[in-house]
Amino acid sequence: MKFRPCIDLHQGKVVQIVGGSLQENDQSSLQINFSSERSAAEYAELYQKDDLTGGHVVSLGAGNQMATLDALRAFPGGLQYGGGVNPDNAADYLDAGASHVIVTSYVFDSGKIDLDKMGQLLDITGKDRLVLDLSCRQRDGDYYVVTDRWQTFTDEKVGPDLLEKLSVYCSEFLVHGVDVEGKQQGIEEDLISLLGAYSPLSVTYAGGVKKLSDLDLVQSLGQDRVDLTIGSALDIFGGKVAYTDVLKWLENNQG
Repeated sequence: MKFRPCIDLHQGKVVQIVGGSLQENDQSSLQINFSSERSAAEYAELYQKDDLTGGHVVSLGAGNQMATLDALRAFPGGLQYGGGVNPDNAADYLDAGASHVIVTSYVFDSGKIDLDKMGQLLDITGKDRLVLDLSCRQRDGDYYVVTDRWQTFTDEKVGPDLLEKLSVYCSEFLVHGVDVEGKQQGIEEDLISLLGAYSPLSVTYAGGVKKLSDLDLVQSLGQDRVDLTIGSALDIFGGKVAYTDVLKWLENNQG
C-alpha cells in the first residue's frame, strides 16, 4: 500500500472540507475544516522532498488556476490534477507537470458513463495518463458514483462489473467515500474491501481516516492493493495524525 498525498484548493487556498458540503451555487453550505497559510507549491515541495509520488491536486471550484499551476510546476511528474478536466484543457495540465489528469463529471451524461466523451478525452491524454474518479455515496446498501461536486447520484454502481468495464479506459481509479469524507469518523470499510477484491487497476481511497492505525486497517481490508489519501486527519491540515508518523509507517511497511 502506498500513501498518496493531497492538495485540495478552494479560492486559491489549500483547504480541507467536508466533501459532501460543496455545492455550485451555495457557498454558505461549505464546511471548511482547515485553511492553510502555506501555499500549494509549498505542500508540493514537501511531498517531493519525501518522495511521495502519485498524489493529487484537486480544484474545488473557481479561482484556483494559479495555485494549481504553481503546485504542478513545483513537483513535475509527481502529482495528478483533477477539477473540471475536459478535452479542451487536459493537455494544458499535463504540459504544466501533472503526471495524470483526473476526470469524473465530464464523462457522465444522464447518469451513465458516456463512452463517446471518454473517447474524446482519451484522444488527448491516452489511457496511461488518465485517472477516473469514481467517488461514491451509499444508497440502498450499494455504492453509486456521484458527480457535480458529489451532489448527483448516477446509475453507475461501484462493483466488479463497473470496475472491469472502465479499467480499459484509464490507468487508475480514485475513490472518495463521500459520506465520510472530511468527517474523521472512520473509513468506509465495506467500500475498501470491495475495491481490494475487485479493482483490476491501482486504486486510491480517501475518506474518514481518524487515526494512524487506519493505515493498517486499509492495508488489511484492501488486501494491500488499495492506496490511501489522508486529508483532514493529518496534522499538516490541522488534524491529529502526524505526517512524520505516516512517513515512519511507510518506512516500516514498505522497506
